Amino acid sequence: MSKVAFLLASGFEDSEMKVPYDEVIKAGHQAEIIGLKKNETLLGKKGDVSYAADKAISEVKAGDYDAVVIPGGSSPENLRLDPDILQFVKEADGAGKPIASICHGPQILISADLLQGRTVTSYPPLKDDVINAGAEFKDQEVVLDRNYITSRTPKDEPAFVRELLKVL
Repeated sequence: MSKVAFLLASGFEDSEMKVPYDEVIKAGHQAEIIGLKKNETLLGKKGDVSYAADKAISEVKAGDYDAVVIPGGSSPENLRLDPDILQFVKEADGAGKPIASICHGPQILISADLLQGRTVTSYPPLKDDVINAGAEFKDQEVVLDRNYITSRTPKDEPAFVRELLKVL
């Protein structure tokens, strides 16, 4: 079974973390929450769920994981300036590992300069940011482009999870 890294900071969209995380585990895969600090409590923006970071980003390498999930909300904004987070996603991408990002998740891919020539979707207000980063934006529930799986909002979670589980 696969080992999946969930990149997370406080302010995440509750269901965009909970639904994929629960489904990955239910399917028999291992899921680890990677934050900026080990054991830090990470709170969802709606307060429905909270998680503790299993590991700090400084402790892990992309090679330790089979896939990466980036939930949305303001979590990506809180992670995108951390050089270890950016290096982690660059290494995962360079190895062709699946990277699934929903809602604001592509902000990390933008900051890591990984969207040039790609086709993705995101939370619709990020369309201009995605295009300015060199990607083609598609307003669809899920967009697959090589190793990327992207979705727009919580209503797209069923398609997002379906495609994530297919690649795992």
